[in-house]
Amino acid sequence: MENRTIGFGIVGTGAIAGIHAQAIKAIKNAKLLGAYSLTQARVDEFARQYDCTAYHSLDELLQTAELDIVCICTPSGAHLEPALKAIAAGKHCLIEKPIEVTLEKTDRIIAAAREKNVEVAVVFPTRFYQGSLDLKKAIGDGRFGQLTLGSAYVKWSRTPAYYASNKWRGTWELDGGGALMNQAIHNVDMLQWCMGPVESVMAIAGNAKHKNIAVEDTLVAILKFANGGMGTIECSTAVYPGAYKKIEIMGTEGTVVMEDNDIIQWQFRDQSAEDEQINTTSGSHNSSGGVSDPKSISYAGHQKQMENMIAAIYSNGKLLIDGAEGRKSVEIVLAIYKSAQTGQLVKLPL
Repeated sequence: MENRTIGFGIVGTGAIAGIHAQAIKAIKNAKLLGAYSLTQARVDEFARQYDCTAYHSLDELLQTAELDIVCICTPSGAHLEPALKAIAAGKHCLIEKPIEVTLEKTDRIIAAAREKNVEVAVVFPTRFYQGSLDLKKAIGDGRFGQLTLGSAYVKWSRTPAYYASNKWRGTWELDGGGALMNQAIHNVDMLQWCMGPVESVMAIAGNAKHKNIAVEDTLVAILKFANGGMGTIECSTAVYPGAYKKIEIMGTEGTVVMEDNDIIQWQFRDQSAEDEQINTTSGSHNSSGGVSDPKSISYAGHQKQMENMIAAIYSNGKLLIDGAEGRKSVEIVLAIYKSAQTGQLVKLPL
């Protein structure tokens, strides 16, 4: 990592922008230089809270000489324009999940970054926690035998006030979908990261509680993976009181279950020396995980991802989740929505 300070800027000042600001503050040799929002009063307050400059023009922020990385924290379906502007200005981009809500917009971002030779990373902080890294290593080491079942559960509670708080929430255009695209996409990413490419999906969706939104509040999907494994996704924002997100990876020789970002079951037919330590240190949640309050999440995963990005850019490290990697979960989500809307089996790639 370079010894100089790495300058960050934030575009969009909603709830998730505060998590980015906290993560930047926690990183040695990183500094939040400024933020931009369409709402002047909001960015002024954000700048006061996080001790940075309030910009009332995106172009002015992008012209800041010390700016290296731009965090895109606008609504999901409004990532394209600020990302393309930042890329055109030669800035690296860390884009909140999902990278965008259509494959066409996603591919435009990826192509622009490739053309300008800048890095684009997509925020999936779950991958950076130790439990996730231990799980991925066990898969790579072949400890599961044949991967058999991969399941993801995101059963959360959201109030009508949550959807009413911003006009973009609960819309296809700017939210990109409901419980699946907005909340469960973290576990969709984990599922494909662990189980590999998805071959086909079947799904049903509906609105159990939130009748006034255009998108689903509850969805169930069945997946077939290219490696022969099968899986399910269950997600909702219409349950009370909600539960920690969970992912289960099971094979012919072992099982791992993660709840929130912690391992709650780690069991293999052939034991290794590290298994006892993993079982001993697992199971301590560091936040309420956004179960009923979207603001109640830790910034630790964001910090780890930012550190990974800085290392990839300035120290020849490997970017764990680039634009192409972030695209995978969007394609799976869109395939699931297509199946739910048509009642048909949908094969990937789209």
